[in-house]
Amino acid sequence: MSEKRTAAVAQLVGLLDTLRKECPWDARQTHASLRPHLLEETYEVLEALDNLDEETGEGVADLQEELGDLLFQVVFHARVAQDAGRFDLTDVANGIYDKLRLRHPHVFAPEGEDVVQVDGPDEVIANWDRIKKQEKGRDSVLDGIPRELPALAGAAKVVRRSAALGFCPEEPAVGLSEGLATADDLGKLLLALVGWGQEQGWDAEDVLRGTVAEYAQNVRDAETAAAADSLDLADVDDVVRQKYWKK
Repeated sequence: MSEKRTAAVAQLVGLLDTLRKECPWDARQTHASLRPHLLEETYEVLEALDNLDEETGEGVADLQEELGDLLFQVVFHARVAQDAGRFDLTDVANGIYDKLRLRHPHVFAPEGEDVVQVDGPDEVIANWDRIKKQEKGRDSVLDGIPRELPALAGAAKVVRRSAALGFCPEEPAVGLSEGLATADDLGKLLLALVGWGQEQGWDAEDVLRGTVAEYAQNVRDAETAAAADSLDLADVDDVVRQKYWKK
């Protein structure tokens, strides 16, 4: 099975080699020119996932096709970089392999150490964020969140990462969350809020983006203030943590 998989990837790489040499369109592509295609293929994968029934398997053929299109974009970008003498697909594969081993210390023991013990998925995520912060030399758990993310996706990222420090947004206004028993209820509430905002002349995307930016800045300020006192907010209790919130 491994040889078959390796041969399939090599076949795709070879196909792109030919296209870069013999197809005028493929030959002229750059990272920048491929960007919209990468975005489009990503959204098509998401649409295929939305249409997939994991129990019956309905829609699996579409998902397979769209994943192939997305894989081609990855291979294409690697080839563009290879042509520029920067890196190739082997470097990409080796890089993600090494990264995943490093970020799963509960599965792959760090060199010279025992496997890290974790108590559930939440601790796995916390370890992931901590290791990533160390790797990147980042000052904040919020560093590295793409600015291009839609506001709601960006909000989810900020909330999840700041939760590793013990921070969370304020509770909804009294009565707003009453009757929310399912994810569908939340979706309907969000849709209603978007409509209500439009009636007020507010764009929900812009409003949420601004609010998330303000919240993120408060988190960063708290991290900076704690670091000045040689403290990591992930290692302190709630009483100490709150002293640095909006300090």
